[in-house]
Amino acid sequence: MASTKVKSSMRRYAAFLRGVMPTNAKMPQLKKCFEAAGFAEVRTLLGSGNVVFSAASAPEASLERKAEAAMSEHLGRVFLTIVRSMDALQAIVDSDPFASFRLPPGSKQVVTFLRKVPTSKLHFPVEADGARILCVKDMEIFTSYVRVPSARGAVFMKLIEQTFGLELTTRTWDTVKRVVAAK
Repeated sequence: MASTKVKSSMRRYAAFLRGVMPTNAKMPQLKKCFEAAGFAEVRTLLGSGNVVFSAASAPEASLERKAEAAMSEHLGRVFLTIVRSMDALQAIVDSDPFASFRLPPGSKQVVTFLRKVPTSKLHFPVEADGARILCVKDMEIFTSYVRVPSARGAVFMKLIEQTFGLELTTRTWDTVKRVVAAK
């Protein structure tokens, strides 16, 4: 009976780490950090800092702090971590926020996860050089962009960071759907 109670209080979450790539963090090391933080059923996806795990139901900010503390202790560095429940991610995918916009053919869709609810009022879309911030829902930003050759790098990321700051991380819409499918 007690094991059923423990199991039912566990929830599935996804952590999105900012700035992770195969050259600066290995997925097996990140998996070990999350396990050391006390998380269960830890799984990494792709090589860009996506971690799915189970944990006792808790505020996302608390889970973020636990993951970052474990990275500090076991990796010697910390990647900004943003956690969402798998239920919340499933709701985002089910609602398909991009469906209500007319997007140019070949445009890419990205979701940016914020650490805090934005406080500034914006008029959408916010645009620059082929990148369009379409809308914000809760703590997610939905952006599309058309690849325009630029010596200035990823224009859409610069637009997002200039508008919302640096406590965020971005994933392609396809990556978000893959994370949800990995439950």
